[in-house]
Amino acid sequence: MIRLAAFLYGVVASTLAATAVVVALVSGVTGLWGLLGAAGLGAAVAVPASLAAAKALRG
Repeated sequence: MIRLAAFLYGVVASTLAATAVVVALVSGVTGLWGLLGAAGLGAAVAVPASLAAAKALRG
């Protein structure tokens, strides 16, 4: 299950990080650290999300 979660993490992390950056940009954040923080937050949220998706896929 860890291999599946690691594979899913690449897809989920990039999706959530990009979504968080777009939300930050729409909210008016223009600084580098704010955008990096948003991307980091998206990548951090992707860890439990990819584990939950892997668990759901494995049944």
